Amino acid sequence: MRTMDVVPYDLNWKILYEQEKVILSAIFGDMIIRIEHFGSTSIEGIYAKPIIDIMVLVANINEIDSYNERMSAAGYDVRGENGIPGRRYFVRLNGDNHTHHIHVYQPDNEHVRDELFFRDYLRANESARKEYSELKLAL
Repeated sequence: MRTMDVVPYDLNWKILYEQEKVILSAIFGDMIIRIEHFGSTSIEGIYAKPIIDIMVLVANINEIDSYNERMSAAGYDVRGENGIPGRRYFVRLNGDNHTHHIHVYQPDNEHVRDELFFRDYLRANESARKEYSELKLAL
């Protein structure tokens, strides 16, 4: 069974994101419009599950399936849409623990707007950031 540990913010999360960004750039190349670090590990100072969430924006989501073998060879578990239409989802594991979640979308997908808005709101709003972090600890 997978556990959900929530830990204090770790400066290494930025480094892990940057390292993974290099790998993803090599795999997807010119398909990439933009890559974003999002989720709790992208927000300094809050408690988070130590999983690096990365959003890769591409022009045509339907072409991403042709990269599944390359993603698998790079150590990712290929999950397809995994419950979110218009997304391709990949997971890097260390044993049973998730270390990275890669979410590939087209820029017009509503989840892109929502996820980045939430990240940016918490980055800019100290009281909301504190409240969100405390809620995560309580849960």
